[in-house]
Amino acid sequence: MNNQRQPLTPQQAMNRAAALCARSEQAPHDIREKLLKWGLSAPDASRVLQDLIKQGFLDEERYARAYVKDKFAFNGWGKIKIAHQLKLKDIATETINRAMATIDDDSYRQRLVELLRAKWASVKNREPRAAWAAMMRFAASRGFEASLASDCVQEVIQDDAQDD
Repeated sequence: MNNQRQPLTPQQAMNRAAALCARSEQAPHDIREKLLKWGLSAPDASRVLQDLIKQGFLDEERYARAYVKDKFAFNGWGKIKIAHQLKLKDIATETINRAMATIDDDSYRQRLVELLRAKWASVKNREPRAAWAAMMRFAASRGFEASLASDCVQEVIQDDAQDD
């Protein structure tokens, strides 16, 4: 049995990539990888990528803004983790910075506090230093800045102590 597929022609790849981009925002890096996987040569993949950009199917800026919005709102990721993941997709630093600026500082802090409150329920009965460390590790794993995390962990702990 031969499971080898015929490589796509540039036009077939263009149609398939355009359909993919029409369904959801895609990173140019990811589309380039798909084009190469579909059997296009590097020059053909570059031409298809440029056509997708010219026709508005691909837009790095639009992708970065959508990625930041989704990962912050739905995954609860902090700016460090989001920026790192965008860099892995070869998004320009300036584009990442502009996309990150769309996150409201108050919403950012409030989201971290919400995440930490949920985490606090599972660690609050530990020795205080161990609980603090677990909370800080949790915030770091989500990609939040250490200074902000420290302030928010303190706030969550103080709020819990007042509730008791």
